[in-house]
Amino acid sequence: MPFSHPRRFDLIAFDWDGTLFDSTAIIVRSIQDAVRDVGGQVPTAEAAAWVIGMALPQALAHAAPDVPREHHAELANRYRYHYLQHQDDLSLFDGVLPLLEMLKERGHLLTVATGKSRRGLDQVLQAVQLRGMFHASRTADETAGKPHPLMLHELMAELDVPPERTLMIGDTTHDLEMARAAGCASVGVGYGAHSTDGFAALAPLHVAASVADLHQWLQEHA
Repeated sequence: MPFSHPRRFDLIAFDWDGTLFDSTAIIVRSIQDAVRDVGGQVPTAEAAAWVIGMALPQALAHAAPDVPREHHAELANRYRYHYLQHQDDLSLFDGVLPLLEMLKERGHLLTVATGKSRRGLDQVLQAVQLRGMFHASRTADETAGKPHPLMLHELMAELDVPPERTLMIGDTTHDLEMARAAGCASVGVGYGAHSTDGFAALAPLHVAASVADLHQWLQEHA
């Protein structure tokens, strides 16, 4: 279908887990199981969800503050073990693929800015339907973790797009804080890891209640 609105943003950066990928519940459970394995105080589901989007070492240290630093490597290994047990159960949220195809047809540069590792992101991007979908990506283990803006700075530099033409979309305050620090606009999604209660202070252009809501807003405003 023809697009009736001019393009406002050239580069759209997506968070992965909880924004495009339906993984929040499994990440939370994997964090809790990992902390239990090393003998720490198991965080609540809300506390475990809050760290989603951070680089893994930072996330686990925050979720399990009573676990001694010398056990952090073991904690990370146990998290990876539990997550991998369920990796094949994960999938894109319903409606994400048509959303991405719509944006690509319109000529947006699509990117990923994620707290996942490069290895983890590359594994999920091997899915047939996602090959060639994204123009660039950054992961927390190859640059600064969220909410530091370096991920977005590097993506904008690589694709030669200024901040005012860049939009960050994510499900956590870490994503929205990163966008603000990078001088970019943002959109929050309310179906992921964080409650939307803290979003308003970070001034997203929109908070999408569902993938369908996000699709419609992007079609009309991006």
